[in-house]
Amino acid sequence: MRPAYWAAALGLTAAAAVFFSPSSADPAAPERKPFGLEKRELWTTSKVKGSPEPPAPFQMVKSYPKLKFDEALELAPVPGRKAWVIAERAGKLHWFDADPAKAEPKLLLDVKQTVYGVVLHPKFAENGYVYVSVMTAPDKPEGTRVSRYTVTDRAAMTADPKSETVVFTWPSGGHNGGCLRFGPDGMLYISTGDGSGIADSLETGQNLGTVLGKILRIDVDKEDGEPGGVSPRRNYSIPKDNPFVGTSGARGEVWAYGIRQAWRVSFDAATGDLWAGEVGQDLWEMVYRVQKGGNYGWSVQEGAHPFRPERKKGPTPILKPVVEHNHAEFRSITGGFVYHGTKRPELKGAYLYGDYDTGKVWMLRYDAKADRVTEHRELCDTTLRIVAFAQDAAGEVYALNFIDGGIYELAPTPPAAKGGPEFPRKLSETGLFADVAAHTPARGLIPYSVNAELWSDGASKERFIAVPGEAKIEFETVTYPQPAPGSVPGWRFPDGTVFVKTFSLETEPGKKRRLETRLLVVERVAGTEEYGDQVWSGYTYVWNDEQTDAVLADAKGVDREFTVKTAAGERKQTWHFPSRAECTMCHTVTAKYTLGVNTAQMNRDHDYGGVVANQLATLEHIGLFDKKLPKPPAELGKLADPRDPKADLDARARAYLHANCSHCHRKWGGGNAEFQLLSTLAVKDLGVDAKPGQGTFDLKDPRILVPGDPARSMLYHRMTRVGLGRMPHIASNVVDEPAVTLIRDWIKAMK
Repeated sequence: MRPAYWAAALGLTAAAAVFFSPSSADPAAPERKPFGLEKRELWTTSKVKGSPEPPAPFQMVKSYPKLKFDEALELAPVPGRKAWVIAERAGKLHWFDADPAKAEPKLLLDVKQTVYGVVLHPKFAENGYVYVSVMTAPDKPEGTRVSRYTVTDRAAMTADPKSETVVFTWPSGGHNGGCLRFGPDGMLYISTGDGSGIADSLETGQNLGTVLGKILRIDVDKEDGEPGGVSPRRNYSIPKDNPFVGTSGARGEVWAYGIRQAWRVSFDAATGDLWAGEVGQDLWEMVYRVQKGGNYGWSVQEGAHPFRPERKKGPTPILKPVVEHNHAEFRSITGGFVYHGTKRPELKGAYLYGDYDTGKVWMLRYDAKADRVTEHRELCDTTLRIVAFAQDAAGEVYALNFIDGGIYELAPTPPAAKGGPEFPRKLSETGLFADVAAHTPARGLIPYSVNAELWSDGASKERFIAVPGEAKIEFETVTYPQPAPGSVPGWRFPDGTVFVKTFSLETEPGKKRRLETRLLVVERVAGTEEYGDQVWSGYTYVWNDEQTDAVLADAKGVDREFTVKTAAGERKQTWHFPSRAECTMCHTVTAKYTLGVNTAQMNRDHDYGGVVANQLATLEHIGLFDKKLPKPPAELGKLADPRDPKADLDARARAYLHANCSHCHRKWGGGNAEFQLLSTLAVKDLGVDAKPGQGTFDLKDPRILVPGDPARSMLYHRMTRVGLGRMPHIASNVVDEPAVTLIRDWIKAMK
């Protein structure tokens, strides 16, 4: 979606740009110029590097430094042989010796389809069977399948693609699952995924009549049915002790259900327990210890939390996860293995798992008799895209990085080198300010403002962009994820870019107190946009009472109470200083990470200290963009100012909702409701003519939005609340009264 669409979608024209014209009667009024800055000053003083957290106990090191694969998705040991098979997403399977000194990849098989999982038969040395799960076609009734291939020459380790035998198929869709594991019972276990793109739209999770949203168990050593018989011939059989064999309307292959996307599952080599890492949707990622016949809640629940509680439940009780991570910690969990190796004896018996999106690796210990977790902690934080774990015959556990196909293992973190740079603990140590007490930015920082501000409990803000050295911003090159109706491209920022925002609160008439300065920092990493080529981190510095400096807040955040004096009297206001994890809940890949630094927000005039000019024109003029703007700023899209009473009511209301709500309430945004609040979509395309999914709050026959009737509009009602049920549900403890009035008037004016 290009800038021209923005203008059309917002109903804007060149005439919609409102420029400030200084009055000739006011000698102090700023001067209108084409550009606010004449040239770019370079920012060369950055000290915002590394991490403020103590070193993690472990790091990830490459086990096979010489090996590299293209979009590796699965790593599987070769039974009876010290060797590995690795699968690339595009369909190639390679094998190599487990000894790093002898490891030389050789092609085993090319299935020429998108691969999801690979496993070798426990008796591979005898039968040469390799099982591969692939997607042959999207959105097809039998678009995902498990096929068996035969390696006839086990010494040469090559398989003929013509040896394929299709074992099992299921519909393809948004979540295909595809993890394959042989259990200690010799049966093949398959995770399938719910088959939908969002919110279990097919409602497969609790439906035992479909194999979607399940973990299946089949016997691939026996065939079931006879040609021409009552039942069709299958290249597998259904074990008679499967939990739902004989249940009317149920698929006999089902072992467990209520699964959204158990991307990776594994068996504990010592106990036989089946563990699964379950990729959640809105707020949670889960680890399950999967039991026979177990119901894991999707999509009635997301983990232990209500999701669509009104939906029909399956026949067995919903079981709780062993542990959960909210999306501030994990965002795409990758299930691992229980460690039984000897290299890391302190991890013996611990379940190791990680996260694709954050690169974190965690461990847990579980006491099955007491049914409780006895230990749970983070082991390391990496920039890897951990797509799979694997375990060799010795019980050692390895992680597979999707980006470079690198195979990694845990190693103790070495002692920190003496004299190395430390992450700045004070704002004065960041290299962002020439004079912190005066709030004077360092040379090279560029001030900016936005069209539609996020509500921050009445605080005012000062903003700066810090782009290191001569690096440039890529204009509107961030498009992932797609398809996403109404989503427009974002800007891509150089490695080490820092966004600075200082919050100040008027604690008495005419007197402001600086509360905090937040930093949002980008680290560019290897990979593509689709698979994550940037990592964003948020840090909060809390200003001291003397207003001379600010100190880095604790990673978990903190709340403080302030006294606010007004003409009406005094009141207490609680200010929440966010945790480092909370920042990532809004600054997401779907929202293009930066909520205010984009075309629609930045296309406005800014006072550069006595000179007023359009920000886009100014940034282009000083060479901060990597290319010329596609059109003059007056022809590019922009958001209205919700606080401008002279602007169009509809444009103001839509801009407010876009700025404050749409980073969650958009496709793939994580908002637990199937409607969107992007201003680039027509109201009829927002999906707001629907019943609320999270309760009625005692409203009479409510909808998300009822034209002409704010009292029945949940969108309006949730804005008026504080505490439970408030929207936005984080980062705000005070109702935005002008915005409540704006949205009420907008709804009342609708036909």
